[in-house]
Amino acid sequence: MSIHKFHASINSSLIIRGGRVIDPANKIDKIADVLIIDGKIAAVDDDIKMKPDHEYNAAGKIVTPGLIDMHVHFREPGQEAKEDFISGSKAAVAGGYTTVATMPNTSPVVDNAALVRSMVARAAEVGIINIKIIGAVTKNQAGLELAEMRDMIDAGAVAFSDDGHFDDNAKIFMNALDYLHDTGKIIICHEEETSLVKEGVMNEGRRSAILGLKGRPSVAEDIAVARDCLLAEYTGGRVHIAHMSSARAVEIVREAKRRGVKVTAEVTPQHLTLTEDCVNPADASTKINPPLRTQKDCDELLKGLLDGTIDCIVTDHSPHAAEEKDREYIYAPSGFPGLETSLGILLTDLYHKNKIDLPTLISKMTYEPSKIFNLDAGNLSVGAWADVTIIDANLEWTVDADKFYTRGSHSPFVGRKLKGRAVATIVHGDLMKLF
Repeated sequence: MSIHKFHASINSSLIIRGGRVIDPANKIDKIADVLIIDGKIAAVDDDIKMKPDHEYNAAGKIVTPGLIDMHVHFREPGQEAKEDFISGSKAAVAGGYTTVATMPNTSPVVDNAALVRSMVARAAEVGIINIKIIGAVTKNQAGLELAEMRDMIDAGAVAFSDDGHFDDNAKIFMNALDYLHDTGKIIICHEEETSLVKEGVMNEGRRSAILGLKGRPSVAEDIAVARDCLLAEYTGGRVHIAHMSSARAVEIVREAKRRGVKVTAEVTPQHLTLTEDCVNPADASTKINPPLRTQKDCDELLKGLLDGTIDCIVTDHSPHAAEEKDREYIYAPSGFPGLETSLGILLTDLYHKNKIDLPTLISKMTYEPSKIFNLDAGNLSVGAWADVTIIDANLEWTVDADKFYTRGSHSPFVGRKLKGRAVATIVHGDLMKLF
């Protein structure tokens, strides 16, 4: 697979012909043409009568708003050996993503306006997709003192998170919610009560006992989610639960939403489709935080996704250098790259198994995250930037780490035969053919 630009958006027109257009934001699901002029959506209609500069035959394919991922780790600044904005952008394009938001747990931590400005400028200079910047909640993500979040908003931060760390100090976290109350910005919460997960490397349960590995119990997530929902309710602030993995946490969020709490949530493909039984101490690719849990957790996460308790799907794309992951399970860092495999996994293990329909899946990857984070993306409205993903839901392929654009190579999905993937990604009218 190679990525190359098909045409330039300036003073150019493109019609995507005859695809199944699914645009949840505008409640569109039909066979139609999509006209793009000068990088923006000009029309979505049946059999558009004009001769454009370029045409793309999408017959038999799915045409959607560009996929959005509000939880990636592009590792800039300071950890470019793992990933950078260039390699991360290419991985996103290959996976069908046109907009991503990168987390602040870098070196140094993105906890001030100067860093946010430099990253916004860097993204504009080298990114071939839309890269949004998430700032830290506390200085150096240490949980001791609030970062200057309002200054970071002025510099371009779209949300805030101490991802990778649970903010143990409830008073400081409550102050953060109060501080952001009138800004409309969200705190994305990594939910694991710290005292319960120290030195744990996988889900605590039957499998961890068999393998002799120290566990991270699901109740650690449940306690943290419950606390943050209560603090959001008390302050009127907005919280977004990151990478949910626990069945009980789904129930807690569902009940909080019933009470009118301003809480939203996300889930990853790996937490929807993999369980603790996949853990092999000889292969650290399955080591993630929060960890893979049980089939019951997977089932409840899917139920929560379908009933609206969980609002969107993210990848938690977390590449590491090969030498870091090629270590004993207990010493290897957590995370693996997900941008290039996530759509294929979701189509193969959920859509093709009749566990989710395409409009719902597409909504969770486009319209819903756009609505939550107030992005200028996630729709095919006339006048909107032409960020579009074209998907062949029946294309069969095998995950091959040697063909990844990301710098990370360790993934539990390597070698999997999948059905469905993005075949073209359009960003602001620039169409990048993948095949």
